[in-house]
Amino acid sequence: MASVQANGITIEYEEQGSGDPLLLVMGLGGQLVDWPQPFVDRLADDGFRVIRFDNRDIGLSSALNDPPPTRAQLLKAVAFRRPMRAAYRLHDMAADAMGLLDALDIDRAHVVGMSMGGMIAQQAAISFPHRVGSLVSVMSSTGSRRVGQPTPKVMRASMRRPEPTAETAVEQSLEFFAGICGPTFDPAEFRELALASFRRSYRPEGTARQLAAIIASGDRTGQLRELDVPTLVIHGLVDTLVRPSGGVATAKAVPGSRLLMFNDMGHDLPHTRHGEMVTAIRSNVARAGVSAAV
Repeated sequence: MASVQANGITIEYEEQGSGDPLLLVMGLGGQLVDWPQPFVDRLADDGFRVIRFDNRDIGLSSALNDPPPTRAQLLKAVAFRRPMRAAYRLHDMAADAMGLLDALDIDRAHVVGMSMGGMIAQQAAISFPHRVGSLVSVMSSTGSRRVGQPTPKVMRASMRRPEPTAETAVEQSLEFFAGICGPTFDPAEFRELALASFRRSYRPEGTARQLAAIIASGDRTGQLRELDVPTLVIHGLVDTLVRPSGGVATAKAVPGSRLLMFNDMGHDLPHTRHGEMVTAIRSNVARAGVSAAV
C-alpha cells in the first residue's frame, strides 16, 4: 500500500494488475481492504489496473476534526427527512478520488462504486465528466429519499443498536451485516475480515461524518439525467439496507444505462456472482468505445 497527497488530504491506496485504469470506491465506513480479494483478483486478471483507496475519514487516509453528528441527529434526519449539516459532501469525496487519479497521472478511469461509493462515483461522473470513462453503480441510489431507503426492520435495528466500542465493534458489525447481506453470507469469514479491518483502523466518528455527507448531499436524479457515460447499475433483490428501488431509480435516471439485478444478492458482493459482475463491468467498459487513458 502507498499514500499520496491529493485534494488537500492524504489518501491511502493500493494498485493491482495492469491495463485499463479501474477505480474502486468503497461504501460507508468501509476500507480499501473490504473489497473482496477474489473479486479484485478477477478484475485484475481481466486486464484492469485496479485502484482501491480509503475514502477520507476512514482507514489510513486523513481524518477530519469536525465534531461528528450524534446517532440521534442522523436517525432523525433519515427518518423524518430533515436537513443535515455536514463537514463535507459527496462532491468533496468525488474530488478526493479525482485527486488520487491526478497523483497517479491518470487522466481518465472507469469508476466502480459500491453503496456510498456508488453515490461518490455518480457524483464524479456529474462533476468531472471528462475523467470518468464508464460508470458502475453497485447497490446504491440517487439520493432521493423516496427510493432506496432501508426497510423498517433495518431502521429499528439501527436505532436500537448500542454505540459501538473497541470491544464490541466486530461483533456488532457481524450482527448488522448478517441482517442486510444475502444468503451467501458467511459469518466466520466475515468475522475474520471485520477483525482485520478493525486492527487496521477503527474510526466510528469518520463513519458518522460520511453518513452526514450522504444525507446533506441531496437528490442527484436531475443531474443523473444529464449524464452521457456508459453506465451499469448492479443491485441485489434482497438488499434491505439500500432497497432495490434505489438501483431501479438510478438506472431509470441515467440515459442508456443497463440494470443487472441478482436474486441472491443483498447488501454485499456474493462470491457466486463475481464472474458475472466482472463480465458485465468489462462489457460496460467496451461501450465507452475507447479505453480510459493514462
